[in-house]
Amino acid sequence: MGVAVRLIPCLDVDAGRVVKGVNFENLRDAGDPVELAAAYGAAGADEVTFLDVTASSGNRETTYDVVRRTAEQVFVPLTVGGGVRAPEDVDRLLRAGADKVGVNTAAIARPELISEIAARFGNQVLVLSVDARRVRDGVSTPSGFEVTTHGGRRGTGIDAVEWARRGAELGAGEILLNSMDADGTTDGFDLDMLGQVREVVGVPLIASGGAGTVQHFIDAAKAGADAVLAASVFHFRTLSIQEVKDAMRASGIEVR
Repeated sequence: MGVAVRLIPCLDVDAGRVVKGVNFENLRDAGDPVELAAAYGAAGADEVTFLDVTASSGNRETTYDVVRRTAEQVFVPLTVGGGVRAPEDVDRLLRAGADKVGVNTAAIARPELISEIAARFGNQVLVLSVDARRVRDGVSTPSGFEVTTHGGRRGTGIDAVEWARRGAELGAGEILLNSMDADGTTDGFDLDMLGQVREVVGVPLIASGGAGTVQHFIDAAKAGADAVLAASVFHFRTLSIQEVKDAMRASGIEVR
């Protein structure tokens, strides 16, 4: 494989606070994303992802402030996603200290956004986040998976595998493939979807949604994931980053 598989904890940040339960011990304030990111960095995370779930754009200043404070204290790459609608948003996040920026809904509405960001900042800063699920309600796509919006609540009828392929072609440097069916279930990643996307994209592929055991991380890596992202299992201390890395290493997967 050649390239070490990365382990990425994801923090959902709303108006500058972490949402989704977190029970790291000895943190003065479990809701502070900067402290959590620093704790994960110290624990061996290869990167940290912030997903800004703030509904209103009025809180964007708070987000830039969190990114700035995190960049000063955390020395692993930081990806920030959520609410990115234009190259200017990317510019501001990069200036605040983000290393990479995730785009999602805005790119579905206007795919040229991917090319615009890649042309201005380089492919390496752009992560296309694809929230996908198995088709339902009489919808049919060639892969059997469709892209969703609104946190997985709204189907688009767009084939998820084809969208990932097109995103990479337009200039996305990485694909974050999030299974909305598996998300939060801790039943494992959607290996079928992961395998199908792996076949059509040459850029790094991040598996997200469903991590529950160390075996799930191993399975995702063997299915072709270059990185594995998780939230709950790390926040609730079901698994530690070191434990997952040790297990992956023991099964013959190269990790950092």
